[in-house]
Amino acid sequence: MAVDRERVEAAVRELLAAIGDDPGRAGLLDTPRRVATAYTEYFAGVGADPTEQLDTLGLEGETGEMVLLRDIEFRSMCEHHLLPFTGVAHIAYLPGDRITGLGRIPAVVDVIASRPQIQERLTDEIADALDAGLEPRGVLVVIEAAHGCVQARGARQASSTTVTVASRGQLAEPIERAEIMALIGERR
Repeated sequence: MAVDRERVEAAVRELLAAIGDDPGRAGLLDTPRRVATAYTEYFAGVGADPTEQLDTLGLEGETGEMVLLRDIEFRSMCEHHLLPFTGVAHIAYLPGDRITGLGRIPAVVDVIASRPQIQERLTDEIADALDAGLEPRGVLVVIEAAHGCVQARGARQASSTTVTVASRGQLAEPIERAEIMALIGERR
C-alpha cells in the first residue's frame, strides 16, 4: 500500500496551523513535502508480507546447527505518538530443512519495522515471519530499542532502552535459548 503523499502534505500543513505556526513561512514551506517523503520510507512496510523476503537456499544437509545474526539495526515509528524508536535486533534460528541468505533476515526486520508499531508486536511479528517462512526448529528474537516517546516527552528518560524477547519452537524453552542469549551478550 502506497502512502498518499498529498493527504500527508495537507495533514502536516493543518498540524502546523493547529499548533499555532504558519505553514506558509519560509522555514516551514517545504516541511509538508519533506514529511510526506519521510513517511513514504517510514511506512513502506504497511501491507507488505515479510515472508516474501525469505528466499530459501537449496542447501539440503548444509543447514548447520544454529544461525545467529546480532546487532541488526532498525528504526520504526511508535504507533501511539508517531515518534521514532531505534535499536538493534538479535535473531537466531535453528534451521529445519531450509536456510535463507543472511541479508534476507535484516530485510524481514525492515519490512516489519516500516509500519506503525509497538516494540512488543515488532518482536513477535519478526519471530512469526521467520517461523512461517523458514519452518525452523526454533526462533529467538531479542530487540533492544530507545523510544523517542520515552526520551523526549513524558518520562524524559534519555538513556533508557527497552528489551523484548519472542521465542518459538525449541527456543521457547529457557534451557535451549540460554546459550544463544549468552552469545548475544558476548562481545570481543
